Amino acid sequence: MSWNRVAVVGAGLVKFGELFDQSYEQMAAGAFRAAAGHVDKGFDPREVDAVVVATQRGTLWGQEGIGGNTVPSALGISGVACTRVENACPSGSDAFRVGAMMVASGVHQVVLVIGVEKMRDKSSQEGLLSRAASGHPVYNRGETAPVLFAPFATRHMHDFGTTPEMLAAVAVKNHHNGCLDPYAHFRYEVTVDQVLSSPPVCHPLRLLDCCPQTDGAAAVILTSAEDAGRYTDKPVLVAGFGVATDHPYLHEKSTFLALPATVEAARRAYAMAGLGPEDMDMAEVHDCFTITEILDIEDLGFVDKGKGGPATLDGTTSLGGRIPVNPSGGLLAKGHPIGATGVAQLVECTWQLREEGGERQVAIRNGNALQHNVGGRGSGVSVVNILTRNR
Repeated sequence: MSWNRVAVVGAGLVKFGELFDQSYEQMAAGAFRAAAGHVDKGFDPREVDAVVVATQRGTLWGQEGIGGNTVPSALGISGVACTRVENACPSGSDAFRVGAMMVASGVHQVVLVIGVEKMRDKSSQEGLLSRAASGHPVYNRGETAPVLFAPFATRHMHDFGTTPEMLAAVAVKNHHNGCLDPYAHFRYEVTVDQVLSSPPVCHPLRLLDCCPQTDGAAAVILTSAEDAGRYTDKPVLVAGFGVATDHPYLHEKSTFLALPATVEAARRAYAMAGLGPEDMDMAEVHDCFTITEILDIEDLGFVDKGKGGPATLDGTTSLGGRIPVNPSGGLLAKGHPIGATGVAQLVECTWQLREEGGERQVAIRNGNALQHNVGGRGSGVSVVNILTRNR
């Protein structure tokens, strides 16, 4: 039996990019205004009685106190209950899960889930991401995000014949979609040749195989399915979700051909929703690197194991394909402001299900969409959320 007790009634975000002209709080306020403005029948911000803030600012900047009171104050709703969620790359998608449970429990009536991150105000040389990657002093020596994902690419190539051109096809597709998304960080096309000739980062990954560091904020407003009609005639319901974990270090991995946390999170989400991968009309998945999207679409059940590369080449995951993946441009083009990423993916899923995707609108046949993140040390945590417009 599907869940369908909680509804998204408003969804919005600010344009992602290098937002040096906006503070953390200004970005958050912009996303909140956008989400409130998206509510069909009007929305009074004072109706929010709880906020869930997704951010990695504590880990990245060492500012552990951020979010609990600074964000509500910046939004003009100081006094409401507020909780910060920090769970690596899936922070935003996990905050959404927590917000949905708060509404479903009946403890809160209107919950704002907001993700916000400043990534560009510090350089990586100042330790921005090394803070997040810190761990065992030997096991992860010299480790960076590309170093963590490159072994998956080389093993996939060895076992399945995946080629650099197949990896590049992911970047080509997502940059094309990003051109159609006014909120994307990068809005330009790339070719396979440009990807293959971009500077090497960690074999076989090149610069255009990697997502950028990005500033951004996104927000959704949740209420019960019963109350959704007060706000909109087009509610999007939470059908199911799943969270799972895996070993954090590479030497502990059982496979380099899949991300077990994603496989298990998806299994749990599908079971909760009473749906399967064949029921999804589109998906926003975690493409921090091109190989990650190839693993994702296999692990989520959209294609058979080993077929992710060919499926990208033949257009299966394009806007007009059997299962459009990352119509927003994905992390590769839209950007990856960590705390905001999952919430922004859920904004895109909401807009697509409401058929508000503009030039990048996909065909909605079944009325279901999937959102996915994976991250943390060694891709050790994954969150999958499933949305539906079916009551």
